[in-house]
Amino acid sequence: MSLRDLPPFSDLRAFLAFLDGEGDLKRIDAPVDTVHEMTALHRRVLVADGPALRFDQAHSAGARASMPSIANLFGAQRRVAAGLGVKPERVGELGEMLAALREPAPVDGLKDALSRWPMVRAALSTRPQIVSRPPCQQICLTGADVDLARLPIQTCWPGEPAPLITWPLVITRPPDTAADDSANVNVGVYRMQSLGKDRAILRWLHHRGGAAHHRAWAARGQDMPVAVAIGADPATILAAVLPLPESLSELRFSGVLRGERPRLAAAATVPLVVPADAEIVLEGYASATETAPEGPYGDHTGYYNSVEPFPVMRITAITMRRDPLYLTTFTGRPPDEPSVIGSVFNDLALPLIRRQIPEIADIWLPPEACSYRMAVVSIRKRYPGQARRAMMALWGMLPQFNYTKTIVVVDDDIDVRSFADVAWAVATRMDPSRDLMLLSNTPIDYLDFASPESGLGGKIGIDATNKIGAETQREWGTVLKMSADVEARVDALWPRIFDAGKPS
Repeated sequence: MSLRDLPPFSDLRAFLAFLDGEGDLKRIDAPVDTVHEMTALHRRVLVADGPALRFDQAHSAGARASMPSIANLFGAQRRVAAGLGVKPERVGELGEMLAALREPAPVDGLKDALSRWPMVRAALSTRPQIVSRPPCQQICLTGADVDLARLPIQTCWPGEPAPLITWPLVITRPPDTAADDSANVNVGVYRMQSLGKDRAILRWLHHRGGAAHHRAWAARGQDMPVAVAIGADPATILAAVLPLPESLSELRFSGVLRGERPRLAAAATVPLVVPADAEIVLEGYASATETAPEGPYGDHTGYYNSVEPFPVMRITAITMRRDPLYLTTFTGRPPDEPSVIGSVFNDLALPLIRRQIPEIADIWLPPEACSYRMAVVSIRKRYPGQARRAMMALWGMLPQFNYTKTIVVVDDDIDVRSFADVAWAVATRMDPSRDLMLLSNTPIDYLDFASPESGLGGKIGIDATNKIGAETQREWGTVLKMSADVEARVDALWPRIFDAGKPS
């Protein structure tokens, strides 16, 4: 098995050229305002499962942008799969290989060893290639030339206080690591509020890698070096949002997804490495002490977040390609790009989840429930209490599942993606006095204003499985099912009764 169905995409424009060839990129020549209009148009196209968008005449306050804007890049599952290098139907196979890379089984003979060559090649692809004259530094603006207004930064929703950078790949490293140490850097997508020409707010969740690095630098009384890549190749972008182990660098892992070594370069003004082929890179330092109130901004919950203080980044350089493209998006009530990406990552992560919790048959994180906030899980049940074990194992498996408020566990005869199936299971196999597991005072997404305390709230597990053994004292129901021979006879009768194949 090959890790890719598609050729590697070395940069964003190579991916856009592929989408254009597939008829999945729309160039918009009409003037579109970066204040609200771009988001409104983007939302309509995304809901319609439409193409990626290139805005060639984006403008704000009557001034035309100096570069095109790219939006809706991952607003369809087919484009997320393409960014991973595979056809949509092979996302699960890619997930199997990534799970095997994380926990390889012992080699059983020469034939088995040879069959694992794609995994060996993938592992070798993590070694970076250092580029001395990277495309991302064809233009380098420093000093008085630094001005975020050069970028067509969106204001997505009414009432937002300032333009917001929405697809930044924020690159950080811990203290006591070398500037060129790509193995220990973290890449996260943390939105950035513009504070003028050369300052921005970095907003991150407390458990994320960038926040942990910042705390370590601040404990020493030092400002943290930061680089922000905008418009990298699709593998690097998607690696930044994958739930990877904390010990695995997103920059290096991008080589596994791309099928070739990542191209990195030394930043121009800060001690960090950056994606050599990115469209734009912002460089600077996150203050150890200075914060500013961030928000309110529209969030993936479908509400505005509360205003809170976050670190201020002072920008020392803006580097870019000669003809840069600005990548942008919006977040809001699903569907949005994060929810579409999450629906594909659901299938990508399933093989790894099964390795950790073998009884799991399937899992579904409904995008409508803001992806990770709710999970429906089917299990191959063998003993009493197994549904609760699966709930607790899932809550503790990954940091993202720590924020899952609701888990519904069903048997493996239930399609977790079918509301009709799940509703039937909950209605007929669950009793509230026995089958609810409530947890209080647990870590919760602090963006969730429904919790009684910021970052601290409850969880509920619903056991909608058939009850066995000590779980019930009553005779359990038997599911209605027609016999196979009757179904076969009706199959043979059907075309004789209904000529067109359907009843009229």
